[in-house]
Amino acid sequence: MILEACVESLAEAIKAEELGANRIELCDNLAAGGTTPSLGTIITTKKQLKIPVIVMICPRGGNFTYSRLEMNAMIIDIRACRDAGADGIATGVLTSTGEVDMEMLQMLKQEAGDMKITFHKAIDECHDIRKEILRLKDSGIHRVLSSGGAATALNGAHLLNDMIRLADGKLTIIAAGKITSSNLMELRELIHTDEFHGRKIAGQLI
Repeated sequence: MILEACVESLAEAIKAEELGANRIELCDNLAAGGTTPSLGTIITTKKQLKIPVIVMICPRGGNFTYSRLEMNAMIIDIRACRDAGADGIATGVLTSTGEVDMEMLQMLKQEAGDMKITFHKAIDECHDIRKEILRLKDSGIHRVLSSGGAATALNGAHLLNDMIRLADGKLTIIAAGKITSSNLMELRELIHTDEFHGRKIAGQLI
């Protein structure tokens, strides 16, 4: 079982590893949903941790429909992550009609090189999540982070299991949404994945 801790500082990343997290998603400004952390934070975190570091690539809070200028900024951030030795990125791009923006996603994927790519919870904003999983499973990305279109993984468990089935082993579905060290084992019985994500997935960080 993989426990991915969502953190927004170097100190939280170190604490998460100490508590037994297997991987971290490194963000800034979680109050706005999570944005790209500073390059200094990325480099220092990568040097300090032994576990994989996934970096959030998101230029701002709000929706996931980005302008060309914002996309250019995201591409530059991905290059910086690659040069810093990050293990992967988490990102999500949507069209104004609520579908995955495949053109933009492929641009980001090209810049990512060998880094693993997680399509983050932007998937939960899509009009037809099942349809988008079928599109994503052949896109060359590696993981999708989701709460099954609900506020919590518990409430979205049925759709999460549908997503896992539709992904057919070509994508790893990471369950998210109020998952903590306290309810993890219960949710593991309900949701048929081996990867779970949360702020308190390994315990209290602060």
